[in-house]
Amino acid sequence: MTDIKEVWIFNGANEKFPSAVFASKEDALGWIENHQLTGVLIKYPLGISVYDWVIESGNFKIKSDRDSTPELIGKFSSAAQEHMHFEDGKLD
Repeated sequence: MTDIKEVWIFNGANEKFPSAVFASKEDALGWIENHQLTGVLIKYPLGISVYDWVIESGNFKIKSDRDSTPELIGKFSSAAQEHMHFEDGKLD
C-alpha cells in the first residue's frame, strides 16, 4: 500500500461541504470532467492542518494574537495550496 501524503478535495460551487476526496490528481480531474462539474479542486496535506502546514512552509507568519485564534484556525485555507477552478468540467 502506498503512503499517501496528500489528498485532492473537490468542493462544488457555493457548497459548504466537499463532495469528493481523491488520492490522485488524475482521478479527480477525470471525475470532474466526466460529470461536467463546477467548483474548486484543492490539494490538502494529510496528517497536518493547513494552518500548521503554511506556518511550517513559511507561507504564513503569525503577526498578532488574532492570527492564532481558534476561529481563524478552524476555517483557515491558503492560496499557497495547489488549487484549480472548474466550470462545467473544464479548467477555468
